[in-house]
This record gives sequence, structure tokens and C-alpha cells, in this order.
Amino acid sequence: MEIISQLLPFVFLILIMYFVIIRPQQNEVKAKNAMIESLKKGDKVITNGGFIVTIHKVEESFFSVKMNDDTIVKIIRDAVSKKYESEA
Repeated sequence: MEIISQLLPFVFLILIMYFVIIRPQQNEVKAKNAMIESLKKGDKVITNGGFIVTIHKVEESFFSVKMNDDTIVKIIRDAVSKKYESEA
């Protein structure tokens, strides 16, 4: 009985860490992956480098993005930070 009473605080600590740290982080990763999968040609995104670019072509593991009228570059899918919502 003493062992259970000694281990109980550690079990509660692990549960609290799971619900406060691990679970929200997993949900955030799932949401970002869903956002990246839903991107299509013409969407504006912000890269990890801070560039606002337009998706020109969706490939399997890359995006071809248009930086301006003349420049089209490839970026990996993980380089997309978030979808750009212009303030209108």
C-alpha cells in the first residue's frame, strides 16, 4: 500500500504533463499537416523565412511557388508556416 501512495503523485504529474504539453502539441501538428494537405494552386502562404508567396504547382513533396512575376522556386512542404489571410 505504501508503494501505491508513493507512486500516485508521479502518476498525476505524468497525466498533467500529457494534457497540458503533449496533447495540445499533437493537435497542433495534426492541424498544420491538414492545412498543408489542403493547399492548392493560387493559395498564398507564408514560409518559415517570412516570404509571402503564391503556390504555383503542388507536387508530391514540394511546392513550386511564385515569388513575383518572374521568379518561381521550389520549397519543401515543411517550409510552409501558415496560410496567408489578407486583411481586407
